[in-house]
Amino acid sequence: MTRPEWRISDGPVPYDEALATMETRVADIRAGRAGELIWLLEHPPLYTAGTSSKPQDLLQPLRLPVHAAGRGGQYTYHGPGQRVAYTMLDLRQRRQDVRRFVGDLEDWVIRTLARFNVRGERRAGRVGVWVVRDGGQREDKIAAIGVRIRHWVSFHGISINVEPDLTHYAGIVPCGIAEHGVTSLVDLGLPVTMTDLDMALAETFDEVFGSITPSAAA
Repeated sequence: MTRPEWRISDGPVPYDEALATMETRVADIRAGRAGELIWLLEHPPLYTAGTSSKPQDLLQPLRLPVHAAGRGGQYTYHGPGQRVAYTMLDLRQRRQDVRRFVGDLEDWVIRTLARFNVRGERRAGRVGVWVVRDGGQREDKIAAIGVRIRHWVSFHGISINVEPDLTHYAGIVPCGIAEHGVTSLVDLGLPVTMTDLDMALAETFDEVFGSITPSAAA
């Protein structure tokens, strides 16, 4: 049984560089030249536009650089203090079910947050993971999910807010949802470090996705 390669980048990775790396790795996985990869990183402050993004949801177009992402979803923010986990997985060796895969990513986030006693929840019609606050009076988004699948190999993935600059979210309507806010682990009063989160992500990944048998590839 094999486990994906895990890669952690120390400094902020330019978005275009990350896209190019993912494109190459996905092609190599598809061709059998490389194995799966989980890539943990941070980006410089920027906005990304998914394939369903609406121009009116970019509220402050000059505030930060805007990048076309090529993934599903709408506008989102990336920046220091946010852990991005790009998941380049061969679904031919797992489950060829896109909806199940997105659900597994949500489950991965929820299990990770539970390690810090944070209850992450799903919401119908709202992709991502949410936390209930103020005695149920409000719900804030703590993690975003955006994926692309090419020939049953996935890329892009998840982002979890550890301690980003939450004011940057004011430049967009995050994921097209204006009626709810955004939070982070530190905003919730939890002194979680990026290393703490990385360890939890590694542990809970196996709980959700397990390993694969290379000979099972289609």
